Amino acid sequence: MTAVALARELEVSTRTVLRDMEALSAAGVPVYAERGRHGGFALLPDFRTALTGLTHDEALALLVAGSRRGGLGSALASAVLKVVDALPEGLRETAAGAAQRLLVDPETDLLARPVAPEEVPDAVTTQVRRAVFGGHRLRIHYAAVNQPPKWRTVDPIGLVTVKDQGYLLARRGSEDRTYRLSRLLAAEQLDEPARRSDSVDLGRAWREREVRFRTGGDTTEVLVRVDPARRVRLAATALAVRDEGTDAEGRLRMTVVFPDARHAEWALWEQAPGAEVLKPEWLRERLGERARRVAVLYEKPREGRQLDRDRPDRSGHRGASA
Repeated sequence: MTAVALARELEVSTRTVLRDMEALSAAGVPVYAERGRHGGFALLPDFRTALTGLTHDEALALLVAGSRRGGLGSALASAVLKVVDALPEGLRETAAGAAQRLLVDPETDLLARPVAPEEVPDAVTTQVRRAVFGGHRLRIHYAAVNQPPKWRTVDPIGLVTVKDQGYLLARRGSEDRTYRLSRLLAAEQLDEPARRSDSVDLGRAWREREVRFRTGGDTTEVLVRVDPARRVRLAATALAVRDEGTDAEGRLRMTVVFPDARHAEWALWEQAPGAEVLKPEWLRERLGERARRVAVLYEKPREGRQLDRDRPDRSGHRGASA
């Protein structure tokens, strides 16, 4: 490119371009000028910058970060490979060898339960990311819970990743909205500029949404009497814990908030018999009915138990105990 074209592209003066070219050349970057009608400044083919000052621990941190995609998908994986390839030879070999001894976020835990992060198509994340960073409006095909998918046009504010789940913070009209990336079926960046402020405190925006979620909507509030040893596990399943105290028998009385009735029933059943629901009455009845059904199930004779009684034991006698 010519100095004039570079100046126009970078929105600086031609003199600034010439001065910067001299500085780059002095710094060891192989830029050179080709004269003539089709000439201009060029960069030596296959030139690659060297990463200087990167320590071994910093290189390992990059490798680990590359495995935690955070919604960036193949773009981040490709970038990390390029960074590692640009490391000095000795550091590159050391980092690559150490990386073989790291496994981050396997597909299952030790109990074979799936723990893989939610997958979002690269085509969707690319469009969302470009709209967020480029400041453009975004058209999304979103499938909300228990609702048919709908197309929406939003003004993106930022991206948030929480425990490998990605969220898009945006405004739709005059209202703040939060969209889960895994529920995006399609996304299209629009040419229209997003209607948003030039700066944003994303941490504050997320906290405000969190407070609204915890205190509003169709949440279920439960008064529970719980063994202190169960307190941490119970609280981890809830949105919030309020009005916590200890009764005369040393058990905790807690008001616990859950996202909905189904979640509340599941969480309290998991803690039984270490937790007792005091209110609401409908949840006590529902858990009691579930306990009765389980008791009936295990009171019935096990299939084949009668056959076990009738089968002779080694001594030839029948009626061996189960």
